[in-house]
Amino acid sequence: MLRWVLFALFFGICASAGEQKRKTPASESLSRGWGNGVTWIKSYEDGLAKMAKSKKPLMVIHHKKGCPHSEALRKAFSSDKSIQKMAKQDFFMINLVEETTDTNLAPDGYYVPRILFVDPSKAVRNDITGKYSERLFTYDPKDMGLLAKNMKKAKLLMHSEL
Repeated sequence: MLRWVLFALFFGICASAGEQKRKTPASESLSRGWGNGVTWIKSYEDGLAKMAKSKKPLMVIHHKKGCPHSEALRKAFSSDKSIQKMAKQDFFMINLVEETTDTNLAPDGYYVPRILFVDPSKAVRNDITGKYSERLFTYDPKDMGLLAKNMKKAKLLMHSEL
């Protein structure tokens, strides 16, 4: 366990596996600070159902309250106007503070923050990744340009493949 904590600290991620799930208070906004102008979906299952009907891709953000890396990414994400616009118009958006039981949403492990794209066929797009080989689906605050590029790629791929 200590090795994992040291690895996580070195590579700028926060551990999330094995923690008890906490319920989100009803009064807390589903945006959790990731963008109040964006329509956030309540659960992964709801997102899959809505996505299948509309053919819009799903963007899933895994994060953790109190994780400095998640908090820094949240601030960068919520302040980037182009990302917020795409999130609002082109995607169904989910931000999860609890791990899902769907192992497809952890293709290279349970760490936070991580961002995955799911296409309307319900396939996690393992070909849309960040720049880190040891944690493929994470982005740093300075990677907002890459995230925007990947959002555009997800949107284009999903429209051309369906």
